[in-house]
Amino acid sequence: MRTLLFLLLGLFSLAHAELIRVFAASDLQFALREIASLYMKKYPEDKVELVLGSSGKGYAQVRAGAPFHIYFSANMKYVEELYKEGHIITKPKPYAIGRIVVWTRKDSPLDPSKFPEVLLDPKVRRIAIANWEHAPYGQAAKEALEAYGVFDRVRNKFVLGENISQTASFVYSGAADIGIIALSLALAPELQAKGKYWLIPEDKHERLEQGYGITKEGGKVKNARRFYDFIGSPEARRIFVKYGFVLPGEER
Repeated sequence: MRTLLFLLLGLFSLAHAELIRVFAASDLQFALREIASLYMKKYPEDKVELVLGSSGKGYAQVRAGAPFHIYFSANMKYVEELYKEGHIITKPKPYAIGRIVVWTRKDSPLDPSKFPEVLLDPKVRRIAIANWEHAPYGQAAKEALEAYGVFDRVRNKFVLGENISQTASFVYSGAADIGIIALSLALAPELQAKGKYWLIPEDKHERLEQGYGITKEGGKVKNARRFYDFIGSPEARRIFVKYGFVLPGEER
């Protein structure tokens, strides 16, 4: 009888299990994975599936009707645009403010704190930045390089990443000598162990205000709202801070 009861409870749980598909900006690679893992421990009946990429690519996919339930962008403007067009059903909500850093490997003779002069060093042959056409972190990197007056001087050294995660992997793997990546990636254990970084002052580029919302598809999935709300929980906020994000309303 007891076995039968457990079996029925299991079947009941499976019947109510929900898959929550999330598209997220790739600067969230480590932070959101940790948040999703924590969420699934708390709500084991749900499964959160993450797809990471550039915010611009995600914007185009949501707009084309891709079956994502929640969209996290590294640029609030993409969320606002989707909301205006009816592809996002919740009012655009900020979740974090990002920062960019100059990053290189610890075994490199280059000193990222010598930015921007370090980029002109003859030892630097390839500089990784994200494609600014669709990646907000690439746009911020471009703006910073322009603010320091070196963008055109180093442009022929660029190796463009499809998103900020790929950009970081170029430097991590040695395919580029140095790069401009998200602080949230530089603080991930793997990159911290292998690299060194210098924080670019935030007044050298547009503020990286990041936002999210539930998509029209997500409106059909009851527990998408639960994960959406969990992002504002103290546990999730602590994880964002751990990865160097500034929280809305807590700007220094």
